[in-house]
Amino acid sequence: MHTPQQVRQPIQALTPVIRQKWSIWWKLLRPHTLTASFVPVAIGTVLALSSHQIRLDLLFIMLLASILIQVATNIFNEYYDYKRGLDHEHSLGIGGAIVRYGADPRQILAVAQCTVATAILLGLYLCQESNWWLLPIGLCCAAVGYLYSGGPFPLSATPFGELISGTCMGLVIIVISFYLQAGTITTIAVMGSISTSTLIGAILMSNNLRDLEDDRRHGRQTLAILLKRTKATYCLIGMFIFSYLWILFLVTIDLLPLWSLLCFISIPRAFQASRIFLKNTTPESLAPAMVATAQTNTLFGFALVLGLLIQYWSSHYTMTL
Repeated sequence: MHTPQQVRQPIQALTPVIRQKWSIWWKLLRPHTLTASFVPVAIGTVLALSSHQIRLDLLFIMLLASILIQVATNIFNEYYDYKRGLDHEHSLGIGGAIVRYGADPRQILAVAQCTVATAILLGLYLCQESNWWLLPIGLCCAAVGYLYSGGPFPLSATPFGELISGTCMGLVIIVISFYLQAGTITTIAVMGSISTSTLIGAILMSNNLRDLEDDRRHGRQTLAILLKRTKATYCLIGMFIFSYLWILFLVTIDLLPLWSLLCFISIPRAFQASRIFLKNTTPESLAPAMVATAQTNTLFGFALVLGLLIQYWSSHYTMTL
């Protein structure tokens, strides 16, 4: 007969192990990147709110599918960067499950494949509830998530990484989210996605600026390498500026409400990232700038969503008076 103390001892001994494994998998997901998946879904849905009733089931499933695609992309990236010898124990911005913690690469790959499969199953539900033309588009997004780092010619090693990631995770996700609720595609869905697409591309550009020297040594041809550090930094700053000017333009032509300018509260984060990139070159010193770039996208997206919601609530309240 075991005493309660004897029962608790092995459980307490297992607790640090469980916490360590959870920490490894959590880092593998790269949670700081996940805003690039759910911010576009929120924007597309809220853009449709002004004229359509929102189906919460479609919103939730779309949100989950988008996050799973982003998670799978991160895990594929971890696996294939390890296979190509790009990651090492001291690499920045990685989960490090394989090179730091000794996780089985085959297990990592299997998790990525299962994650994609789950996202595709969720996509089938969305197609059933809306239109089956979403299927090839969704499959293309899943393929891009794999080809970003997998395959013989990974997209992340080309000058087109920013454009492709911004288009797929920005424009495509926003337009699909809008279509699921509205049943159609309008100008506001496409035009309203451009700033977010640009900022998602900026996240990848900031990553490539940080890893510029390592990428060059491994023969990669990212946009940052082709432009060289100074021009690539100014390109990133230009992406920030364009994102805000585009929203201002849409407000000026009455395509977006004045409350959309609430997204300008993210400007200090963009300024912080720009200043760090202009003054530093080492990966360690640039890591905070990459974080600030991701935070810019997050704050920009949430503030834009909040502004659109305020406009909806205020107009809805006025109509009920």
